[in-house]
Amino acid sequence: MRIHTYKKNAGIRSRKRHQINAERTTIHVAKGDTVRVVRGDDKGKEGKILRVFTKTGRVTIEGVNIVKKHRKARRAEEQSQIMEMPAPMHASNVMLLDPKSGEPARIRYRVDTDGTKERISAKSGDAFPRTAKQS
Repeated sequence: MRIHTYKKNAGIRSRKRHQINAERTTIHVAKGDTVRVVRGDDKGKEGKILRVFTKTGRVTIEGVNIVKKHRKARRAEEQSQIMEMPAPMHASNVMLLDPKSGEPARIRYRVDTDGTKERISAKSGDAFPRTAKQS
């Protein structure tokens, strides 16, 4: 694609493309939440969310979706190894655990009296405890 530098709208095409790439999706879970996998090879496993990828809509869960990574030695004294690490999976494949019963539950949102947005379990009606930092 040739970009015309002498026209008024020279960089509009590329600006739109980068704007789309920078978009982030809202995800119903946050870092530190305990979730259960409801679909995929690791169905039924539970774990804590280590990282949330808002651009791709994926989450990394502790002890779930383990893949092997071949790591080459970078220095002479280091040794090459095959590491096992959790890989990201799509956020739609996990459900937040109900604080009362420990079963997976859908989430509702409610604006609290002081104006903060609160996550509520659709099953029990209890509020999910806030983690230290939620994104």
